[in-house]
Amino acid sequence: MSAPTRTDPSLATLAANCIRFLAVDAVEKARSGHPGMPMGMADAAYVLWSRFLRHDPSDPAWPGRDRFVLSAGHGSMLLYSLLHLSGYDLPMDELKRFRQLGSRTPGHPEYGHTAGVETTTGPLGQGIGNAVGMALAARMEDARFGDAGRGGFSPGTHRVFAIAGDGCLMEGISHEAASLAGHLQLGNLTVMYDDNRITIDGSTSIAWSDDTAKRFEAYGWQVLRADANDRDSVASALEQATAQSARPTLIVCKSHIGYGAPHKQDTAHAHGEPLGPEETLAAKRALGWPESPAFLVPDEVRAHFDELRQRWAKERAEWDAALARWRAADPARAERWTSFRERRVPSGLVERLCASAPGAPGEAGSAAATRVHGQAVIQQAAALLPGLVGGSADLEASTRTKIADSGYVAAKDFSGRNLHFGVREHAMTAVASGLALSGGWIPFTASFLTFTDYARPSIRLAALMKLRVIFAYTHDSIFLGEDGPTHQSVEHLAALRLIPNLLVIRPADGLETAAAWGLALERAEGPTLIALSRQTLPALSRPAAFSAADLRRGASLLRDSNERDAITLIATGSEVGVAVDAAERLATAGLATRVVSMPAPQVFAQQDEAWRRQLLPPGGRRVSIEAGVTDGWHALVGERGLTLGVDRYGESAPAEVLAAHFGLTGEAVAKRVREWAPRA
Repeated sequence: MSAPTRTDPSLATLAANCIRFLAVDAVEKARSGHPGMPMGMADAAYVLWSRFLRHDPSDPAWPGRDRFVLSAGHGSMLLYSLLHLSGYDLPMDELKRFRQLGSRTPGHPEYGHTAGVETTTGPLGQGIGNAVGMALAARMEDARFGDAGRGGFSPGTHRVFAIAGDGCLMEGISHEAASLAGHLQLGNLTVMYDDNRITIDGSTSIAWSDDTAKRFEAYGWQVLRADANDRDSVASALEQATAQSARPTLIVCKSHIGYGAPHKQDTAHAHGEPLGPEETLAAKRALGWPESPAFLVPDEVRAHFDELRQRWAKERAEWDAALARWRAADPARAERWTSFRERRVPSGLVERLCASAPGAPGEAGSAAATRVHGQAVIQQAAALLPGLVGGSADLEASTRTKIADSGYVAAKDFSGRNLHFGVREHAMTAVASGLALSGGWIPFTASFLTFTDYARPSIRLAALMKLRVIFAYTHDSIFLGEDGPTHQSVEHLAALRLIPNLLVIRPADGLETAAAWGLALERAEGPTLIALSRQTLPALSRPAAFSAADLRRGASLLRDSNERDAITLIATGSEVGVAVDAAERLATAGLATRVVSMPAPQVFAQQDEAWRRQLLPPGGRRVSIEAGVTDGWHALVGERGLTLGVDRYGESAPAEVLAAHFGLTGEAVAKRVREWAPRA
């Protein structure tokens, strides 16, 4: 899209000041917030939104829209002002309720909560990672569905714009994400850097002396410069950025935090606190803005944005017409695109994936690591779901997550389904969220479970945004062996289960692994983490009464007992085989025992009471077995219960040696239960 004719300077000034002072007034009314960033970047943001951003306020989910990410999410009132003026469903009353309970203008932008907000931002740098994912998503969509041979239409030609601040570019995730974007030559990505040189503690010089421009040039980015308060300068830089196709662009916008505030401009006082009544009036006087009323939108500005909406509607109509021509010329490809956009998942996916998995009743199971079982399931899922894409943080050979019949995404070829993220766990996870946010793609990422420590902030935000992202983490316990405690997960399962809306599944064999992937792919309300073993696990036998539907309930019965006071062993993942072995030994010793495999305690907790009582009879003696910290199991086993696990860091040794050392063999568990049972 070529930039439209330059707006009359006086009208543009009026519009930018309107954006600026809507933000100031909202922060003042709330007595909380960050006025400085919106004040400093109002002119630059106005130029972007009025002249370069392709969007449709009447349809925030329009696939052809450009994406705008406010990575510097503390400046949320800049975005809310733009959304309101542009005609999104964000009325003035919501601006006046900034940061209040139940408002659509929370302190930081929240995806799914406010129309026009593309991603949840606030933790600095995350937005850059998401923006890289969105730009990558567009390139991949273009490669798969674009049709240059029929008029050049492609549903994936949108661009991604972001505004980031000094804090975003200090955070490590931005380095990882920017490096990946440069490597992939994402020329459809433009980041406007609000270079105001101020953080909460004062000048950035107290802790930061990077040459940001040179750093991004080294990443392979085009670097441009602009004066954030010179609209022609900003427009010129954006024209160069949008003309670039082979490199992402960083526009270093020299700005003034709190622009126009006589006493607080260029100070930390404009960052995270209201200007105050006196400084607010002084700023309005300095920039020629009426002192009252608050939340003023001049008629000229309303009329101006009405005209902009007409232009945006025309651009939307042109895109829709091109889409219609494309559909008529190639209906099969267009239907594939529609199915892709809707993320159509076959009904009964869990059952379909389980049908060919080893371990069903009456079928011979197979001893294998669950990461190996997972590799087979990924191939089946990929054949059913064209939008399934993913990769690992330089651990593909270990995580076994390659889609076998597809190539790798590369700078010159985005048609593959496999992604090399490099050793960038944090950015990998934020990029995956960007893929999911763009629509169509169902991304998965992979690494060792202990490295969720590097990815956790992005995992949390994926859960907060309710994104369909799958995290396939292998080497899920001390039993990865000789690499030792630095790589051995101990507290990770317990910590991850505490993240609201993150479903954690730790399967024990091929059947449970297939079910885990099926549940993850069906789940539309949030991300799923599947924890998989490095070591080979035994094939499990299931009773004849077992049903595949049980796998949807988070737990299933592997061994029952008619004895009234039978002990129930509850285990996950690699410890289920240990529990079965221990149960057989206990039975031989005359101690009645049941075994419950519980790959997803969170799902089990949501089941009806009758099912939970059936698997865990009230008042029965219970033992939990998991190679990790035991704190999370106490509520399930009860006061009488026994928790067996690893409440310390691991050791460097072969897996079988560690099993004996930590008492997680069938023999050791049986011995411990025999000692405990008489006292329980």
